[in-house]
Amino acid sequence: MAGNRVVVHYRDGRLVKGSTADFLPAREVFHVTPEGGGPPVSVRHGDLKALFFVRELQGGSAPVARNDFDAAKPVVGRKIRVVFADGEVMVGTTQGYQPGRSGFFVVPANSQTNTERCFVIAASTREVQLL
Repeated sequence: MAGNRVVVHYRDGRLVKGSTADFLPAREVFHVTPEGGGPPVSVRHGDLKALFFVRELQGGSAPVARNDFDAAKPVVGRKIRVVFADGEVMVGTTQGYQPGRSGFFVVPANSQTNTERCFVIAASTREVQLL
């Protein structure tokens, strides 16, 4: 499977696991080749909650409850807390959050999670707080 391993979280709760080679934050549409093969699926930013870049596609899709920083590791970027519209909470760091932008990347505080980084769609959040 070429490209980045991703899990697409739609606003309506659907998930698509696969890979993408053409995701760009400024581009409205990108494509995901589903896990196991099949034709690429067109994905629109407006339909998303977030795009999770993951280590393994077989990892659990349930959110990891631990949202604390490892005191032994330096923090790179600004600490941020994101509350999604569906109530899920993600704590991590960001280097590109600006109010008014359509989305931003977050690296989870919990380095043990399957998620390496996440592109959060701002319209799918209830609250964003710099810590």
